[in-house]
Amino acid sequence: MPIVPLSAGFVRRAICAPARKKVDYFDATQRGFLLEVRQSGGKTYYQRYTDERGRERQYKIGPAEVLTLEQARRKARQVVAEALLGADPQQKRREMRAVPQLSRFVHERYLPYVRTYKNSWQTDETVLRIHILPKLGALALDEIRTDAIADLINAMRADGYASGTINRVIVILRYIYNLARKWKTPGGVENPAAGLSAGPDVQRNRFLSEQEAEALVRSIHIDQNQTAARAIMLLLLTGARRNEITFAKWDYVDWKNKTLLVPKSKSGRARVIALNQPAIALLTAAPRIEGNPFIFPSPVNGQPSASLYFPWDRIRKRAGLTDVRLHDLRHSFASFLVNRGVSLYVVQGLLGHLHARTTQRYAHLTQETLIDAADLMQEIVTFPGSKSSGTEAANDALSPSAARPSI
Repeated sequence: MPIVPLSAGFVRRAICAPARKKVDYFDATQRGFLLEVRQSGGKTYYQRYTDERGRERQYKIGPAEVLTLEQARRKARQVVAEALLGADPQQKRREMRAVPQLSRFVHERYLPYVRTYKNSWQTDETVLRIHILPKLGALALDEIRTDAIADLINAMRADGYASGTINRVIVILRYIYNLARKWKTPGGVENPAAGLSAGPDVQRNRFLSEQEAEALVRSIHIDQNQTAARAIMLLLLTGARRNEITFAKWDYVDWKNKTLLVPKSKSGRARVIALNQPAIALLTAAPRIEGNPFIFPSPVNGQPSASLYFPWDRIRKRAGLTDVRLHDLRHSFASFLVNRGVSLYVVQGLLGHLHARTTQRYAHLTQETLIDAADLMQEIVTFPGSKSSGTEAANDALSPSAARPSI
């Protein structure tokens, strides 16, 4: 432990003896200040001090090739002063190092947590992987500011992303920081996504007409991937959600009561899907693979398809329905029933909605249905003294030759 008057020249010339890994040169004029010289040639300034509990500590100031001797001396004096005043010079550094990067927090804490209860966690993973982590993942939680998220939102908007996609980015980030604060994660005190919004999420409801449904069915029947085609057909027949069908197992089918069990629906609860006669016929004709519990396993790996996009895209294009999404089959299922007089309460039960207001946005009445409903008034309201009813009575009353009441 040599004690020497440290100078800029000494720092440049100092070397480590060949037999040692490193040597510490303590400054003769500033107590506890030292230069560590390693066999590799690296040199680093340190300051030793005693904390308020009487324990000796060593604070790493920085490399000699970056800091001048005078800069290192000033920092060393600051460290000693903080220790004398009762503060811990290492505390801030420890706190900063404890703050995780967003990508690390997402993969080690957030995704493992949402997998345990959130049915749509895969959507979160996709949004994080594609939109959020490439831009913000390398930053520590406390380095991400509101303006950085706003820049991400503006870039997505400029690229033509829908407000629903942008809002999902904001919601996920807001939830991540809420969890970080709840779990007392370092750097998660402030929520930079709070108060941000991409604007209203416009609901896009597309309903099939009966003619379009017929064209779609024809396209389904001739598709080369009949496993996916049958799954898509069952979506149209039942109004079920995609994963409720693609992850269905043979054990979930109750042939006697004509139902399909969904152990865990979007709401987190179990529900049953009512199977009509065409749905029963479809399932009866579907081939079973020995040892495979799934009704619609992928021909590639025998597991449920993560997405039906490619067969669906082929089927809809062949039917001339390029603007129809797979989820629109659920919309159309509700629309067909409502237009045939089925009550929203019953449709709500068939779709598995907890609240009637959720079902209402799927309920689409065609113009013909509205006109037919309006015509029902002719059975209720007739003109006095008229033997004709309905439209005839209304026409007689409104014609120019209609008798005028006497005064």
